[in-house]
Amino acid sequence: MLALANKIAIVTGASSGIGRATAKLFAEEGARIVVSARRQAELDTLVAEISDADGTAVALAGDVRDEAYAKALVDLAVENFGGLDIAFNNAGAVGLMAPLPDMMPATWHETMDINLTSAFLGAKYQIPAMLERGVGSLIFTSSFVGYTAGMPGMAAYAAAKAGLIGLTQVLAAEYGPKGLRVNALLPGGTDTPGATTTTPEARAFVEGIHALKRMAQPEEIARSALYLASDASSFTTGTALFADGGVSINRT
Repeated sequence: MLALANKIAIVTGASSGIGRATAKLFAEEGARIVVSARRQAELDTLVAEISDADGTAVALAGDVRDEAYAKALVDLAVENFGGLDIAFNNAGAVGLMAPLPDMMPATWHETMDINLTSAFLGAKYQIPAMLERGVGSLIFTSSFVGYTAGMPGMAAYAAAKAGLIGLTQVLAAEYGPKGLRVNALLPGGTDTPGATTTTPEARAFVEGIHALKRMAQPEEIARSALYLASDASSFTTGTALFADGGVSINRT
């Protein structure tokens, strides 16, 4: 039986990388998907690929920092498919890296808005829709950065991603009695367009800080998202789930 048969899901940051791989996997496992990102052309290509594989998806391009867009994604799921069961709030960006004294407030706020405020806005509209179904799985993409590791120049990103774990815990406690599960997914370095390193030496460094001595493929992280979305994790909530290739424990 398909893991997400008859489920309805929103996936943000779906135009590439982890979000794209997850949207395709969710669709393969039976979910009907609303895919979200800023780039309409890439979303249209994704929807076509899902349709060609006998899946069902619709796309809406926009900025996850926009409250009206957060609402529109939920409205689209309800209008097209009848409700919402799963939300994978995956959109995010490292942002401009700088030592904290050199960081402009605008840079700080932009990084926080993309990674943390967007999750608040998404959940604000996703939770009521899930409550109408009596059950749901809410997932945020956090990071080992700011949780088990401090990386120079990444203060804003680390603060935002750590904030997602706090948000996860509060929402899990608040809505668990009403049937909602809320979890954070913490990927390691993943081989995506947004994480492309500039030199072979830089890539070798990133690979080397992982216990597995390599980066993840997006499909590997997608399988962890599928676990959190599906009934396989029916007693899992409030967690920070590592899919990080051992980067959090590696010291070699």
